[in-house]
Formats: sequence, structure tokens, C-alpha cells
Amino acid sequence: MGRIPDPRALVRRKGFPFIAPPVPASVALPVRRPRVGVDFDTAWAREPGARVVRAALHATVVEATVRVMADPTVLGVDRLDGLDRDTPVIFVANHFSHADTPLLLRRLPRPWRDRLFVGAAADYFFPNRVAGFAAALGLNAIPIERTKVNRRSADAAAALIDDGWSMLIFPEGGRSPDGWGQPFRGGAAYLASRCGVPVVPVHLAGTERILPKGASFPRRASTTITIGSPLHLGPKEDARKVAARLEQAVATLADEATTDWWQARRRAHAGTTPSLEGPELVAWRRAWERTAAERRRPTGRRWPNV
Repeated sequence: MGRIPDPRALVRRKGFPFIAPPVPASVALPVRRPRVGVDFDTAWAREPGARVVRAALHATVVEATVRVMADPTVLGVDRLDGLDRDTPVIFVANHFSHADTPLLLRRLPRPWRDRLFVGAAADYFFPNRVAGFAAALGLNAIPIERTKVNRRSADAAAALIDDGWSMLIFPEGGRSPDGWGQPFRGGAAYLASRCGVPVVPVHLAGTERILPKGASFPRRASTTITIGSPLHLGPKEDARKVAARLEQAVATLADEATTDWWQARRRAHAGTTPSLEGPELVAWRRAWERTAAERRRPTGRRWPNV
């Protein structure tokens, strides 16, 4: 029998285009960057196959986890009745925990949650291909530069909104380190003004007890999602002023969650709504004030509905 040729030797003999062409030593080759971070491609996650897998995952594993661990109460859904159901919106929410995203992905009202993508921190959720794949498939997340308004991130988000997708974004840019809120950044405000879509403020209460920043294992706790009235922004509004307006809207919802609708509206009208960022005190006093606020919050049911 004849000798079987080595395929690698055959390729080397054939040369280009089977292998890369030789490059003169005097020519500097461009550095190929790995497609991670803001460069991670997530378009495949909105193809039919990926959407079916994600829907099955959310309806089973994520839904069961949300019911058992968070036992959520959702308030204010009726405030969206005046919106066109075919119009995409941008949901902006405070950010306490990694539990925030799956909770909202299962409890935001339809039809928006059926076509919803998440703006996720590029450096945290897309540091490598494995983590990026999990974030894109499981959360339908796209990478967002959280330290500044990045044109590539903004263009990708705006294109999806223009295509009819709604967006969930946490304008604080990261989870709270101590249970109090952080200043809202301008990314969500910029997108809302650019795309001309309604912005819906959302306040989450209780998720900081489930999986706060630094915790290794989740704990069960009752949670409350309060949905606010849509805000319609002008195309030329200043992003910093819009960010402050969004933060104030979420702060009013936080006040409503700990008191009632009437008291929260009275304080909002008087300009005395408690800040999401908490009192400017030393760390132990901020923690004490946070504990006092938790005691004032309605505890809800002890066990989930089944």
C-alpha cells in the first residue's frame, strides 16, 4: 500500500490561500484584539434559536428561583396602560444586587419583557468569551461602557431600540456597596433623548437582602417592584438634567414603597423626597439609617405563592 500523505505537509506545500501569506520582516502586523468587552458580538443572542433557549430557561429555572428566593410583589403596572404596547420603552431601575436583573426579566409586564435586552457593564459581564456568551444568552445583554458614554455602546443600544426592542438599564453603573443608592449616570438619559422613547422608572426593594455586593450565597427575602409613570423626554434635553430627573423619579417610588402613594407625592411636590443616596454620614451611621429604613418597609408574605 502507498504511504498516506500528511495533510499538514500538503497544506504547507500548497501555500496561500491554504495558509496565511508570508509577511516581510519590515512590515508591522496589526495587533488583533480579542472581541471582548464593548467589542463582544451579541447579535446571535437575538436569533430565533437563542431566543427559544432563553425563553425556556427563563420560564423554568429563572421563574422557579424568583418565586422561591424573591417572592416579588409588583405595584404600579396600571401606570403603563396609556402606552402603546408596540412602542419600545427604556426601563431604568436602582441596582442593589445580582438578583435585580432576573427578577425584572420575569416580572416586568408584557409585551415589553418579551422583547427586552439588558445594558450590562462591559468590563464585568464581558471580560472573556465564556462570560460574555452566558450574559448574552441568559440575559440578552449587550456590553455597555459604564465609565462614560461610549459611542459604540450607544449606537448598538439605539439600533435595537429603533428595531422595536425595549431596554433595561441600571443608571448607577454598578451595585450599591452599602444598600443606599448611587448617583445616576448619563447613559440612560442620553439614549432616551436620542431615541425619543418613553422612560419608565422602576424601584426595587428587598433585593439587597438576597444577594448584596460581596455576598457569596443568596438568602431568601420578600421583594417589591414599584413601576412608575412613563416619562417623555425632549430630543434636546441636557443628559445631566435628565439623569437627575430619572433619579428623582426612582427616589419618589422608593418613598412610596416605604410609606404610601399620597405621602410620597406630597413630598415630591414639596421637593423633600428622601434621596436614594442616603444621608451624608459616616459609614456606621449610614448602616444604622439603612436598618431603620428596612424596619419601616412592609415585610409582605413570608412564603411564596404556589
